[in-house]
Order: sequence, then structure tokens, then C-alpha cells
Amino acid sequence: MERMRYDYETFVVDIRKLADTIDEKFDAIVAIARGGMTMAHMLGEYWDIRKVFVINAIGYDDTQKLGQPNIFNIPDLSTCQNILIVDDIADSGDTLVAVIEAFQTHYPTHNFKTATLFYKPTAKFQPDYKLNRADQWIDFFWSEDMKCYNVSTTESKACYGSND
Repeated sequence: MERMRYDYETFVVDIRKLADTIDEKFDAIVAIARGGMTMAHMLGEYWDIRKVFVINAIGYDDTQKLGQPNIFNIPDLSTCQNILIVDDIADSGDTLVAVIEAFQTHYPTHNFKTATLFYKPTAKFQPDYKLNRADQWIDFFWSEDMKCYNVSTTESKACYGSND
């Protein structure tokens, strides 16, 4: 499988581009853990939104897609009305579909929009805001950069940009 490394410097440029395409105001941002957490933090800082939440959705084991995503840790959004849900990629679209369904069940009168840095045109769910088409597996810096330092893992890999 062909892979692409997505580094911090590219992320900073892309997150600003994505933010600049979003023409709505939001009361809150919800990150889909873990891929959307860095995005939610940065967008919260960019727009000065302090209501930044996390929802858990497990749809992959490393690079292996699981069946239906497991959704849990649904945040209390009762004081919010317009919410932006962020994730790193809309791959199959299954995770975004499951998260939206969970939120609509819990908060049927709230407005939800979605944003991703990457998307696949074949995904069953296309985000409201998206930036880059994904044509290969993406190794995001937030998923990969610290793994090389963890001596408790069986994975032995060199650190990006390091002579360690």
C-alpha cells in the first residue's frame, strides 16, 4: 500500500486553509477521537471557541477497518446549538455517519456540520467542509511521530527527522 507522510508544517497550512473555507459560526467543536483531536484544538484556538469536546469512534485497528464503528463518550451539548464535528479523513464515511446519527438521536434540534482535512470521493458521507482528496494511506504526524519513542511497543521504527 502506498503511503503518504502528513507532517506538522503541512497541517498548519492546511488547517488555516480549511478554517478559511468555513463561512459559518459555531458554538462548539467536537473532535472525533483520535484523528480529529488536533484539528479541534487548533480550530478552537483559531476561532477562540472554548467549547471543544471529544466523541470516541473506533472504526480501525491500525490500518484494518473494523465492522460498524463503536461510538461512545457522547458529550453534553445541551448548551450549544451550532456544532462543528471534525475528523482527519472521510475514508469510507462510516464513522461520520455513525457519529452524526448518534448526535441527531441525542440532540434532534441541534445543527451539525462536518469538516475533514482529507476525503475520499467514494465515501458514503461527504463532509460539509473538506480540503484534500485522499488517494493513498496517510500517516498523520499525530498518529506516527511518538510511536518511535515508545519502548514498550513491539514496533521498531525510526523517528521521522531524527537520528535517534
